[in-house]
Amino acid sequence: MIITKQKGIDEIFSALRGAKSVFIVGCGDCAALCRTGGRSEIEKMTEILKSHDVLVTGSALPHSTCHELDVQRILRANKEAVEKSDAILVLACGAGTQAVGDSIKKPAVSGCDSLFIGNSKRQMHFYEKCSVCGDCVLNETGGLCPETRCPKGMQNGPCGGAVRGNCEVDHARPCVWIEIYDRLKEFGRLDDLKKLVKPKNRKVATKPHRIEKE
Repeated sequence: MIITKQKGIDEIFSALRGAKSVFIVGCGDCAALCRTGGRSEIEKMTEILKSHDVLVTGSALPHSTCHELDVQRILRANKEAVEKSDAILVLACGAGTQAVGDSIKKPAVSGCDSLFIGNSKRQMHFYEKCSVCGDCVLNETGGLCPETRCPKGMQNGPCGGAVRGNCEVDHARPCVWIEIYDRLKEFGRLDDLKKLVKPKNRKVATKPHRIEKE
């Protein structure tokens, strides 16, 4: 899921550029779980805008705002309210904001900052474990990603700076290479650590990505 935080209200008003009427689009998936763009956040933002004399013409909560066809359908269903607005405020990740912006000839204003792809352990506890580098080594490292979980991105074993098992950069973080060693030992695969990992193929991470299948 995409982890987001809501922008400060002053930044949002600055981006709205004096819009007198706004339609709000949230996200029922990632942003809702992050409490940055679910139903409750839409209601709170509506009250904030109204208190600043901004008319909220309506709102919508797609299941996933990055689903472009669904966003287009929802905007059509709310055509009258959308047309009355000067701008669309999107409480979702950057992909969701662009899905809205690509679907309508109105300014789509981002109300959130996208932080990282995260795993959710429990409510409001998010952890980055994948950098979507396009050159995955999980099969060689016991299912633990050194690209993401090592602050230095070490690809061929630890840097040697761990203190009592914890990373020298982030003392609260266990050294992932010690975790990789322990896991491979448990699996009886310590010989995998003898393999030299080549420099990452950064070409596969060239942006923007796309996948188009018939």
